[in-house]
Amino acid sequence: MKKLMTNIFYYGSSLVLVSLLLIVWEVGARIYDKAYILPSPSGILVKLWELRQVLFYVHLPATLQIVVIGLGISMIVGGGLAIFMNRSSFTERTFFPLVIASQTIPIIALAPIFVLWFGYSIWSKVAVTVLITFFPITVSTFDGLRSTSKELQDLLLTMGASKRQLFFKVQVPSALPYFYSGLKVAVTLSVIGAAIGEWLGASKGLGYFSRRMMTQMDGAGVFAPIVLLSMMGICLFLLVKVFENISIKWRNK
Repeated sequence: MKKLMTNIFYYGSSLVLVSLLLIVWEVGARIYDKAYILPSPSGILVKLWELRQVLFYVHLPATLQIVVIGLGISMIVGGGLAIFMNRSSFTERTFFPLVIASQTIPIIALAPIFVLWFGYSIWSKVAVTVLITFFPITVSTFDGLRSTSKELQDLLLTMGASKRQLFFKVQVPSALPYFYSGLKVAVTLSVIGAAIGEWLGASKGLGYFSRRMMTQMDGAGVFAPIVLLSMMGICLFLLVKVFENISIKWRNK
């Protein structure tokens, strides 16, 4: 009961703060009175309703497809690379510097190269999403595998456990919290990666639609898909949180 009341207090405080910011934004936008530069929250909601057909049935699914495919590839590649680096010091020394170096190059500079390689197909946007999301998954999973208790592994070895049993019964449970931490970062970044890819070259998607509205000087039209992108990131984060709570219940005990 005490924990429930604490959560209500914290979430209630956040809700009050967000409400105050929206009120200030609404009043400021009405005073400024230049909707093509600073649309009001109410104006953005009206635009969302007006464009609901094209946004929810055309552009939102296109962006969501990029995010899902990109995250799926990042989870497989990042998780697999983390396992191989943990098993082999040679692999770690070979690939870990490359993983770090991949994040030192601005994504906005690489995105046009991906468009050049893959054209305006979905894969140029997926490539941007993978590049921006596999890093937190790889590093977090690798750190989780390295954090496995040495004493516990030695104990299981003395009891006759195989390497396979050590991996699934000790290393994987130890790495799961780290993996989910990286994944929660990655899901929010995936939305950014998809939007960047769509900005630079696409025929549909929320990022593309926002850029198209900008050329028409439609401030509310620019903000409307951005709101949907933000909501998508929040929903994906909460979905990962649900899977985390289900798969590692022991951590909450």
